[in-house]
This record gives sequence, structure tokens and C-alpha cells, in this order.
Amino acid sequence: MTIEAGAVALAAGDWAVAIDPARGAAVTRLAFAGQDLLADEPAFWMIPWANRLDGGRLGRHRLPVNRPQDGTAIHGLSRDRPWQVAAQAPDSATLAQEVDAAPYRYAARLGIRVTPDAVTLDLAIVNLGEEALPFGAGWHPWFRRPPGTWLGFRATHRCRHDARTLPVAADLVRGLSGGEEAFLGLDTHFTGWDGAARIAWPGLALALEATGALATNLQVYAPRDRAVLCVEPCSHLPDAPNRPDLADLGPMRLLGPGEILTGRISMTAECSHLP
Repeated sequence: MTIEAGAVALAAGDWAVAIDPARGAAVTRLAFAGQDLLADEPAFWMIPWANRLDGGRLGRHRLPVNRPQDGTAIHGLSRDRPWQVAAQAPDSATLAQEVDAAPYRYAARLGIRVTPDAVTLDLAIVNLGEEALPFGAGWHPWFRRPPGTWLGFRATHRCRHDARTLPVAADLVRGLSGGEEAFLGLDTHFTGWDGAARIAWPGLALALEATGALATNLQVYAPRDRAVLCVEPCSHLPDAPNRPDLADLGPMRLLGPGEILTGRISMTAECSHLP
């Protein structure tokens, strides 16, 4: 995968990571032992909400509808705005962003650390506004999906959704475990996630562990027409402010002025075979 000009390139041990500040601090390369784990799509951040808000509705506020085909405001505000590099070393970097887009005014800080053992992404969001507002976050990686890809994780509920992938009900589950027969065609939200997921490709496996606000909900997207697998740690249910009957399965966090939302994602990898 080509690293674009201006990207922050980090490496340690078998890991190589690139972050593009101009593209919303997206991870544009994630490689282990010379093998790219991401498809040709940036792994972007969803801040201050993840996934969709129906009609852009957030209480009395209205956010810009940026997905007109289904009338939703999708994936937040941070991914379309540049970040600044606050600090950089060969194996670590800190990026920062301030957003002022009514009703939101917030600062986000992303710390990336690469060691021989793991890649760690630390996210913090502080409400700089003068009123309390619902906040959320998520990470949207586009992992490659060659034949033989396997995914496994534990969760308590799997959402049923309408044609716009907005949740309408939830069923009890134990999680998901299997190859394409288990996940192909999903654009599905899971709640009660325990923060751990494993993706295995022939000869390589990735363990993802989320903590803090990012460790409760998981969106899985595996379109039939593209060889990608999105496994997205999220802090809340899609459209949670407008789904009172389901919001307990993943509410957004009400942050008062100066309050902070934090979450961490850690990834380890090993050469392996399918489980």
C-alpha cells in the first residue's frame, strides 16, 4: 500500500503504521511482517457520533445530512477535517484536532504507539462547549478479506435493522464465530460486546482489544461486492438518541462542559493458521 505525502509513518518490530493527519487522522497503513492488513480504504475515526443519526436529529439540534440517499448524518464530524501533529517519534505520535460546528465544540486527541508487541490507539474527546451534549466515538477499519477469512467475538445482542441499517430490534446472541458463512452480507450492530475480537487470515491472525468507551458496541460490515471486512469498535448504538426503546443497549455519553470521553484500541498479531 502506498503511503501518501504528509503521512506520519511509525514502525517497531514487525509492525508498520501510517496515519494521515489531512484525512481525519485515518490509519492508511497497518502492516505486520510485511503483510498489509487493511484494504485500500483509510481506517477513519467517527467523532462525535458513530454510524448514523436519522435525519441528523440530536434532540433539538439538527446535524448536516451527509448521506442523502437514506437521509442520515453519518460517521460524525472529525473524519472530514484535518488534524495537527502535536508530537512525533519513530514509534509514536500524538495528533490533535479542535472542531467548532454547532452544536458541537470539542477537542480530540489521538495517541498512537507502536511496539514490537502491539499497536495502540488512545483517543480522548473533551467537550469545549457551554452545554452538555451527547458524545460518542468509533473506529472504522477496512480490513482485507481474502478467501479463508475468519472472525470471532462475544456479544449479548445482535440488532435487526431496517433498509437504512437503522436498528429496530435486538435478539439475544452469544456473539459470532466463523468464516464468510457467518458474516458475509452483514451491516449489523452488536451490543454487549466484551471488547475483544479476533480476525484470522491464512497464515496470520489479528487480536483487537478495546477498552473504555470503545469497548461496548461493535458494528460488522462485510459487503458481498467488495472483499473487505469492517470490524468497528463503537461507544454506542447507531441513532441511539432517536431509539429510546433500544438506547439502553448503547447510549451516547452526555458530556458536560470540560468532561472527557476516552477509549483505547490495542492490536496484536501473530503468524498462524485458521483456528
